[in-house]
Amino acid sequence: MPPVDLIVWIVLAVIVLAGAVSAIVVSRRRASLTRSHRVELPTSSPDTSPVTASPEAAPPTPAPDVPEEAGTRLTRLRRRLAGSSNVLAQALLGIISSDKLDADTWDDFEATLIGSDLGVGPTSELVENVRRELSIDGVADPERARGVLRRELIALTDPSLDRTLRLDAEQGLPAVVLVVGVNGTGKTTTVGKLARLLVAEGKTVLLGAADTFRAAAAEQLQTWGDRVGVETVRGAEGADPASVAYEAVSAGVEKGVDVVLIDTAGRLHNKSNLMDELGKIRRVIEKRAPITETLLLLDATTGQNGLIQARVFNEVTRVTGIVLSKLDGSAKGGIVVQVQRELGVPVKFVGLGEGADDLAPFTADGFVDGLLGE
Repeated sequence: MPPVDLIVWIVLAVIVLAGAVSAIVVSRRRASLTRSHRVELPTSSPDTSPVTASPEAAPPTPAPDVPEEAGTRLTRLRRRLAGSSNVLAQALLGIISSDKLDADTWDDFEATLIGSDLGVGPTSELVENVRRELSIDGVADPERARGVLRRELIALTDPSLDRTLRLDAEQGLPAVVLVVGVNGTGKTTTVGKLARLLVAEGKTVLLGAADTFRAAAAEQLQTWGDRVGVETVRGAEGADPASVAYEAVSAGVEKGVDVVLIDTAGRLHNKSNLMDELGKIRRVIEKRAPITETLLLLDATTGQNGLIQARVFNEVTRVTGIVLSKLDGSAKGGIVVQVQRELGVPVKFVGLGEGADDLAPFTADGFVDGLLGE
């Protein structure tokens, strides 16, 4: 039997050997875990050059609107007048559809015409001429009666008047169009619509926002200009409107545009200080360039009050043309004839509605054809 000391040494040797084996196994396992979580770094040096962010693409500029041409606007004028409740249109069509033309019929016809804002003088003239023409055959032939009415009413509306917009500026200067009128007639909107019409005719246009009293006027006018790619010159709210108008005309000269349209603040015709200011605007503008056209905007539904307004504005600003807004619908229609006779200046444009292209050049035959439903 081996000695006890030998056995003890053998046991100790086994324990030491087992510990060594265990340490080796643990060491290899740790090494394996380390390799499995190692992050491989690049062998070359990192690129330290600054990163330049690619610039963002600028949003595309929206293409300007393409305004409607004048020819199609005239077609819509006739159609809207034919479908309206216009008092003058109803009176004319009523006489054509009468079974007989006795004294009472003519009296009613005359009263209706006067009520349509045609005026006493023009009404008497029209009734006398039509009555003479129809006294023999009456209205047995409706087409002939319609033809007589058409001829006489066109003559009354005076097709000989020059209704073209005066754009014959001096060499190197733009044509300057000043738009005036009372409060609430829609001058800013009309200026925007007129700009669209001129752009459709191939003119270069600049807008002047000389209505500095109404907070939203300049912004509204610029919106109209932006829609057709037209620049707007504006000043601070409450600025001197004459100075803004002058700057607009100066900008038009420098940029070589064809037409400068000046929007002015609405003013009551019986407020002398405001009318004096309008005279000042005119005088200041003409230090830079002549005003080629002064358009008075009238609400066609105001009737006789519109004529009073027209007289006062004509005295202050020398009106050269009339723009009638709201001619379709509830307007009485006869105001066209009366305002032309009152001022001796032609109606040049008419407003047909609220649309962007609802402003049309006025023609006597187009107006009459619309009234007669043709």
